Amino acid sequence: MNKPFSGDKPGLGDLMKKAQEMQKKMQEIQKQIAEMEVTGQSGGGLVKIVMTGQHFAKRVTLDPSLMKEEKSIVEDLIAAAINDAADKIEKGTREKMSALTGIKLPDGFDLPT
Repeated sequence: MNKPFSGDKPGLGDLMKKAQEMQKKMQEIQKQIAEMEVTGQSGGGLVKIVMTGQHFAKRVTLDPSLMKEEKSIVEDLIAAAINDAADKIEKGTREKMSALTGIKLPDGFDLPT
């Protein structure tokens, strides 16, 4: 009698093992992403935001010269620095996921967080 999974075809045990390995790698990458820190900048470095891979702002640094500017300018620069940091996190996440899957994920591809 022929076995349903014979020859070069992987058995169910092999598939389960590969799935568990992939899950373990995914958990490790999620941990690396959570521990990642990036610095977003705007205004030529006048505003700097340090953000974790979980999108939590850890530190905001404003150049003292900004205190002379209008409030709306400072607010726009802070928003731009936050967006820069978020973009860097997404890029780092895509790179780590691509390394795991072997597939290059395009910019703008929504990733689970």
